[in-house]
Amino acid sequence: MSLRLVLLCLLGALALPVAAQDRLPPAPYAYQQLNDPAKEARAKALMEELRCLVCQGQSIADSDAPLAGDMRHEVRSKIAAGESPDEIKAWLVARYGNWVTYDPPFDAATALLWLGPLLFLAIGGWLAFGRFRRGDGDAEDKA
Repeated sequence: MSLRLVLLCLLGALALPVAAQDRLPPAPYAYQQLNDPAKEARAKALMEELRCLVCQGQSIADSDAPLAGDMRHEVRSKIAAGESPDEIKAWLVARYGNWVTYDPPFDAATALLWLGPLLFLAIGGWLAFGRFRRGDGDAEDKA
């Protein structure tokens, strides 16, 4: 009896990931384009600038994640309602943070992101300059 109970619990635990799958239908504008080609072009351009929070390496235009579909729906709905892409981007940044955009603003939280490459370039130049300068002194000592 206890073996059956253990097996039943084990099967139930293995079935939990299947039950956790998203069974909701996608939002209406997640996979449906707007009727107005100009508005759809603005929505598509904005969706290319926004990062999928699930995939993180794809824009919401390219991602198949359910959250990206919801974000596409929000973008298209707001474009259809007449909001500007800048207003929509500001709304999404306020909701999800600067991570949602591929072009985060320069502030205290993103300073290393913006200045890091310059810092590494300066360190590399300093190390190379020191190596070349030391190499010139060694050549003079040998002569």
